[in-house]
Order: sequence, then structure tokens, then C-alpha cells
Amino acid sequence: MNWVMHHLGGLSITTAMLWLMLMSGCTQETQNRLGRSIQNWTGTDGVLEVYAGEKLVKRFLKIDKLTTASGTDSNVPRPYRFGYGVLDENLNAIADSGEKKVYFEFSDYATSYIFYESPR
Repeated sequence: MNWVMHHLGGLSITTAMLWLMLMSGCTQETQNRLGRSIQNWTGTDGVLEVYAGEKLVKRFLKIDKLTTASGTDSNVPRPYRFGYGVLDENLNAIADSGEKKVYFEFSDYATSYIFYESPR
């Protein structure tokens, strides 16, 4: 129930329970899509860290979502994800003035990464 209240904000308990009942009849993929759409609707403060071995080499801040690319004509998922975030050039985990929001892509197969919600 905490997850529901966190993601649905101030909705009433009745509305949250109705939402839970609807979700229980969905496939896992449908639940994932609905969860992502609610998360995108309410907003997030995501962080993406990219590693070369054990070394942190890139960090993007203030990401609202990561999207899996899909084929233009086939609509088949492609093996990379993309999004927009502030490039943390000095890797200090702060969006400093002068650090810009940029578009980024990374491979789901070849990139060691961690994506998480910022605790700030």
C-alpha cells in the first residue's frame, strides 16, 4: 500500500484500492507499462550512472524517464534505451550551473549502468 500511496499521491484509499484491483487482472508487462506511465505522469528525479569496469565514467541527473527504443515500421523493441538528463560533467552528483540537459542513448547489451531515483 505504501508503494501505491507514494506513486498515486493524494488519491483516496477507495481510488487506490480500485486501481489495485484493476492491476491484479493485468499481465506483468501491462502492469509495468501502467506503472511507468504513472511514474512519468507524477515525475521522478532519476540518476543514470555509466561504468567502465568498476569506474564511474558518466552521470546524468534529473531524468524523468528512460525509454526503450522501438523500430519505426516494426514497432519491435531495439537494444538501446534513451532519455534526457543533466550531464554531471564533474561527477559531483549536483546539477551545477553550466551543466546542460542533454539527450543520451546507451546499449542494453554492452553498457554497465545503474538507474535510480535520486534520494534528494
